[in-house]
Amino acid sequence: MTPNGWIQILIFCGIVLLLVKPLGGYMTRVFNGERTLLSLIFGPAERGLYALAGTSEREDQHWTTYAFSLLFFNLAGFLLLYFLQRLQGALPFNPADMGAVPPELAFNTAVSFVTNTNWQNYGGESTMSYLVQMAGFTVQNFVSAATGMAIAVALIRGFSRASAKSIGNFWVDLTRATLYILLPMCVVLTLVYVYLGVPQTLGAYVEATTLEGAKQTIAVGPVASQIAIKMLGTNGGGFFNANAAHPFENPDAISNLFQMVSIFAIGAAFTNVFGRMVGNQRQGWAILATMGVLFMAGVVVCYWAEASGNPLIHALGIEGGNMEGKEVRFGIVLSALFAAITTAASCGAVNAMHDSFTALGGLIPLINMELGEIIIGGVGAGLYGILMFVVLAIFVAGLMVGRTPEYLGKKIEAKEVKMAVLAVLCLPLAMLVFTAISVVLPDAVASIANPGPRGFSEILYAYTSAAANNGSAFGGLTGNTPWYNITLGIAMLMGRFLVIIPALAIAGSLVAKKTVPASAGTFPTDSGLFVGLLSGVILIVGGLTFFPALAVGPIVEHLAMTLGQTF
Repeated sequence: MTPNGWIQILIFCGIVLLLVKPLGGYMTRVFNGERTLLSLIFGPAERGLYALAGTSEREDQHWTTYAFSLLFFNLAGFLLLYFLQRLQGALPFNPADMGAVPPELAFNTAVSFVTNTNWQNYGGESTMSYLVQMAGFTVQNFVSAATGMAIAVALIRGFSRASAKSIGNFWVDLTRATLYILLPMCVVLTLVYVYLGVPQTLGAYVEATTLEGAKQTIAVGPVASQIAIKMLGTNGGGFFNANAAHPFENPDAISNLFQMVSIFAIGAAFTNVFGRMVGNQRQGWAILATMGVLFMAGVVVCYWAEASGNPLIHALGIEGGNMEGKEVRFGIVLSALFAAITTAASCGAVNAMHDSFTALGGLIPLINMELGEIIIGGVGAGLYGILMFVVLAIFVAGLMVGRTPEYLGKKIEAKEVKMAVLAVLCLPLAMLVFTAISVVLPDAVASIANPGPRGFSEILYAYTSAAANNGSAFGGLTGNTPWYNITLGIAMLMGRFLVIIPALAIAGSLVAKKTVPASAGTFPTDSGLFVGLLSGVILIVGGLTFFPALAVGPIVEHLAMTLGQTF
């Protein structure tokens, strides 16, 4: 580890912190329906979309209606994306003459993009046409991200409103998130990426002649626009198979910085939106502080592990950190930081091969996802995910002081706790059960690239990434098989909707409650004590749930490495 490396990490953190308050303020005005500078531009389009949906900004929904609207919209998106892939051979904007995507892969990919996961069991430039990339993937990158933002806002209203029956309108929240936040920011970022050298074209792939005289096909396409939304919306699916390690997706350190900041910008700002809408910005800063503590702990371990390298290689007289699977234009620090960022947020973009990380370096991305990706998390998803842990932390605090737990003046009772527990437990259910089945199925085991604990980690990482709606992969697992395509798709659905429905149920329960004034016995939730309690609850729940699996994967691999054993 070097001073230069820490400076780069601190610069990134500083930029994100500087964006939290202004972006949070703007997003609050958008979701509250207040006028902004973009209202003159998008106002007519917004009202037109409401008319098409048969609703208006004045019409609010009960939480069950909100949930039904969300599920119906996502089902329609899944069907559209599935059939776009199955019919792409007969559709336009297919200059490379890509054929129909096989059914299992089309199912996996459609689920992946609808759930904001963007797990890819295919090479983008060799499998998907321009039309599927644009009308399918890019569109879903917008609306799946906007869906997560809408759920977060609905849950915030559960805490901020009192004695009410509604939590907002899904169609209104979805439209405002897309038109006023995601779309304008992505237009600006697209232009920036084009300036930095990322392609943006509908032209055919380019034929080039190498110095040896051989012919080479250079894949291009509408790349910059997809990179902008895949990072900002914490989607992560790459236009190219190499993802953010590809020079056309991520040309240099400047584009890398823009992408890292984009991944965290909206998720971090949502904590400020929470504070503003509940009338106490300190509450938002307390949640952000919890996220920051957990994030920095992961960055320190990952950076240290990769900078230290493999002692078995050092024994051969080769000094230095672990550069295997990393781009030289980013180096160890930016590769380790990128890995921690993308797995702390539910963004599957990678600029290095995670399968090439050391055992402890690969452990941090796994832990980040297994905690539910609530360390900043996906846009919206990170906030409503950590609020599930807030409910549990408040319940624990109530048990310790012997009184009914309260949060922001709302009594946290049995229904809210049960829903929070359901949301928290659905992730390990998908991650661990499918992993356990896969490690005993010969066809599933045949897909791993490495024996021993690393092979186990590859399978565990795949289901962890799917259920956490991350989408990154170790890279050593051949996932394009019927078993993995179907089961990973099911894990993605469980990780998305078995968290969303309990979150909306909690919002519906809380919004109907009266606000109780704070008293001398009220536990303060905007202090360092609460940050410590919340961090502890998250780590204890995660440790008790996942330590046995991690012990037979990356932990035992690290211990074996220190003893000079390889597999």
